[in-house]
Amino acid sequence: MPADTSRHPLIRAAHPNDHDAIVALALRAWETVYASVNGVLGPELALALHGEDWRDDQARITRERLEDESARAWVAEAGGAPAGFVTAAVVERRRRTGQVVIVAADPAVQRRGVGTALVEHAVRWLREQGMRVAVIGTGGDAGHAPARVLYASLG
Repeated sequence: MPADTSRHPLIRAAHPNDHDAIVALALRAWETVYASVNGVLGPELALALHGEDWRDDQARITRERLEDESARAWVAEAGGAPAGFVTAAVVERRRRTGQVVIVAADPAVQRRGVGTALVEHAVRWLREQGMRVAVIGTGGDAGHAPARVLYASLG
């Protein structure tokens, strides 16, 4: 698994050759989240929202976010492999609003500052684009609790 990136992970632009590794990371990162969300939703609604296998849905969503030409994507790198990733986009230039669209840290490095560094990097980029507001969202279920803690700690 990725090396310790606890203080200052290397954050760089994501490249198309990173996408497969990022999708694999996303599936690891969201496994417990989907278990929690699908438990709250129940089988019928979970099937309607995520299909037969949530992994197919999450892989598609992650690839769409990475390939979105209106957004920027970065990876936190450790040992030459992605340890986390984030995407951000300008949502409404006139109102100076941006969004941290998706963020994840590999479970092997969670709670070691990778997510914080990625979100801070994305917010810094949004500020450089002239945005005054950065929006980020998450779920209210137990699986999203670590994300809520991270976002609250960043204000």
